[in-house]
Amino acid sequence: MNTHHTHVPPAAVRWVGETDGYLELLDQTRLPTELVQVPCREVAQVWEAIKTLRVRGAPAIGIAAAYGVVLSQREGPSRERALAAADYLATSRPTAVNLFWALDRMRSVVHAHAEVDTLPPRLLREAAQIHEEDRRMCRAIGRHGAALLGDSAVVITHCNAGGLATSEYGTALSVLFTCQDQGKSVRVFVDETRPLWQGARLTAWELQQRGIAATLICDAMAAHVMQTHHVDAVIVGADRITARGDVANKIGTYSLAIAARHHGVPFYVAAPSSTFDMALREGTHIPIEQRDASEIAQPFGHAIAPAGIDVYNPAFDVTPAELITALITERGIITPVSEQEIRRVVDA
Repeated sequence: MNTHHTHVPPAAVRWVGETDGYLELLDQTRLPTELVQVPCREVAQVWEAIKTLRVRGAPAIGIAAAYGVVLSQREGPSRERALAAADYLATSRPTAVNLFWALDRMRSVVHAHAEVDTLPPRLLREAAQIHEEDRRMCRAIGRHGAALLGDSAVVITHCNAGGLATSEYGTALSVLFTCQDQGKSVRVFVDETRPLWQGARLTAWELQQRGIAATLICDAMAAHVMQTHHVDAVIVGADRITARGDVANKIGTYSLAIAARHHGVPFYVAAPSSTFDMALREGTHIPIEQRDASEIAQPFGHAIAPAGIDVYNPAFDVTPAELITALITERGIITPVSEQEIRRVVDA
C-alpha cells in the first residue's frame, strides 16, 4: 500500500488578484529541472504560452484562454476587446476542443451582459467557474476510473494528462491519484512521448512528486512491455472526442491502442464532457496540428538529424472508437464506446 504523498506540485494555472489581477502559469517547457512560474498580464502572453506549450493539456488550455479574455479588460471595460481577445486566443492551437468551448462561454458572457462597466468582474467570475468546474470534473473522473483498477494494478500512460494538463488532479492521472488516495498501490510504465517528451518530463515528474511507482520507457517499448509484463490497463487523456467515440490524443496513442488490443489489455480514455465534440461524428474530420520540424530534428536545440532532412510532425493521431474499451468521464463510464452510449451520457 502506497499512500505516501511526497509533494503536491504548484498549480499549472492560477489567477492572482481581482479583475485587475494577472494569470500565473507554471512553465511546462522548463520542467522537470526548473520550477518557473510565468506571470501573464497581456492577452498576447497567454497566446504565446499556449502556442509554445508553456501551458498544455486540453482542459488547462481552456482555463488559461478564459483568463486570457479577462486580461483584455485591464485597460478598462470593453466588449470589443473581450471578443477580439477570444478570437485571437482561438488561433493559438487547433486540435484541443476545450479551447473553443471555454472561449465560447466567455463570448456568451459578453453577448449576454448589457452593462459594460460590470463586464470585467462578470468575465472573471465565468473564468473562475470554468476553472472550478474542471477541478470537480477531474475528481469525478478519478472516482469513476479508480473503480476499474484493483490493488497493485500495472498501468501504461502516454503523454501527460495530470494536474499539469488540467486544474488539479488531471484526467488519466486522476485515476491513479484517486487509487492512491483509496490506499491501492499502482505501478506505472510512463511512455516518454516523443517528440516533446511530455511523459518523461511531466508525467514521470508528477508521479514521482506523488510517490507513485513509475518506470520510464521509450514509446517504442510499450508493446514489448505488454508482451513481457502483466499490464492491467492503458489509460490516456484526450484532446477531442467525436460523437461516435473516435479520440484525438497525443501522437503515439493510436499505436498504443493497437498494441493493447493485440495483447488483450483494456484501453481507457479519461476526459471531461467538455472534450467531446458532438458536432463531429468521424475522427477523420478532426483538424490535426502540424508542428515545427525542429521538434524532431533538433529537440531542445540538439541537432540529431542531418540538416535539411524532410520532417513530418503531426502533434496528434486519432484512435478509432473500436479500439477503446471505455471512456471515463465525470458523468460516468461510457462502454461500449458508441454514439448511442456517448449521447446518453454526455447529452444527459
